Amino acid sequence: MKKQAFNPYLPSWEYIPDGEPYVFGDRVYVYGSHDFYNGYVFCMGDYVCWSAPVDDLGNWRYEGVIYPRNEDPLNKDGKMCLYAPDVTIGPDGRYYLYYVLDHVSVVSVAVCDTPAGRYEFYGYVHYEDGTRLGDRPGDEPQFDPGVLTEGDRTYLYTGFCGRGDKSRHGAMATVLGPDMLTIIEEPVFVAPGYEYSAGTGFEKHAFFEAPSIRKVGDTYYFIYSSEVMHELCYATSKNPTKDFVYGGVIVSNCDMHIDTYKPADMPMAYGANNHGSIVQIKDDWYIFYHRQTNGTWYSRQGCAEKIEILADGSIPQVEITSCGLNGGPLEGKGEYPAYLACNLFYDKPSAYIGDAHAPKVMQDGRDGDEELGYVANITNSATAGFKYFDCQGVKEIKIWVRGYGSGTFEIKTSWDGEVLAKLTVENANVWEEYSSPISIPDGKQAIYITYRGPGNVSLRSFELI
Repeated sequence: MKKQAFNPYLPSWEYIPDGEPYVFGDRVYVYGSHDFYNGYVFCMGDYVCWSAPVDDLGNWRYEGVIYPRNEDPLNKDGKMCLYAPDVTIGPDGRYYLYYVLDHVSVVSVAVCDTPAGRYEFYGYVHYEDGTRLGDRPGDEPQFDPGVLTEGDRTYLYTGFCGRGDKSRHGAMATVLGPDMLTIIEEPVFVAPGYEYSAGTGFEKHAFFEAPSIRKVGDTYYFIYSSEVMHELCYATSKNPTKDFVYGGVIVSNCDMHIDTYKPADMPMAYGANNHGSIVQIKDDWYIFYHRQTNGTWYSRQGCAEKIEILADGSIPQVEITSCGLNGGPLEGKGEYPAYLACNLFYDKPSAYIGDAHAPKVMQDGRDGDEELGYVANITNSATAGFKYFDCQGVKEIKIWVRGYGSGTFEIKTSWDGEVLAKLTVENANVWEEYSSPISIPDGKQAIYITYRGPGNVSLRSFELI
């Protein structure tokens, strides 16, 4: 039987941000960096890969470590981190992995005969004289490579542009020859950074990091993280190295700009940086992105949402949900873990993570322990929202709560809607079950769970009956 698909789409104890999704054969493969639970910096792990059948997007398989961080000759002692990678198929049919280490600004390449086998170091992107890209005087630092191969040419997109740094101009495109390493067309700028965005059409959404490239029909889509970090934007061109025009926001990991169910300027989760791309899976298109957990920037998890590419080539912004790859709402019956919350906030919402009083997704144990995630740090007014469910005849709700708080959980179908049920909880250092009758209207519904009262508790899961 096919499994329901959720956000995050991988197990709650896996932290794979910066996702680059591809369909190879009859499977979807996701390549990303590798955060640790309770990590203290970004990207502490080796590269691993996960895949799923194209017709069963809730059934992800761990492919194992595909590239350890000490494989690179510059990192034999393993002291540097593997930042966000990308993969492309070369003209020889092999799979090429492009990446940048955290303390150098050159682009490394590894290669494998299969999508998720063990990649071996191959070389560094370089000019014809052998000088590595990033090492030549005047080169801007390389970062976050995104790649697209057409025939014997591979287009490499790189860059990082922080506010206040006028030494970095924007995202760069460099053309490589059939050996996948040698530059045949030197870097040109395709999207401006914040310091150079005035008058370009990219204002307020200038390039920050996370360049990714896809081709849809005859149009190149350049996907990137903007100056505000929490959003993935896109620009389009008919030429891979010039004339990109800003298109819009595809997704924000705190749902800024969305005004369908709340004010456009109200963040509905604690976001931060973002990185991902689009992919066609069978007849549908999706955007892969990531969210922050554990109250820090350093434990990020992959999510995905279905998108629509309109006839004019535009992509409307989509909501963040709990059911991204599912193809529709989740079944309105059964028990659901609280880590599926796509909305998470209290009475002081923020677009950026870091508030010590904010609710957060976390887990017990250490990184690698297969412990189910839950929502912790729930204090007065904290709300967890789950979207969406196909509710039919729901008459009862149960919740599982742990912690020292003697307040009440309110159940609603919108963040500011009518309270449909109240469940009073008591102090407990183990998970305790509470239940209440409820009448949820039939149809597509969200579930919002808000805590009112003293103390600090955690929510493991809820069940619709």
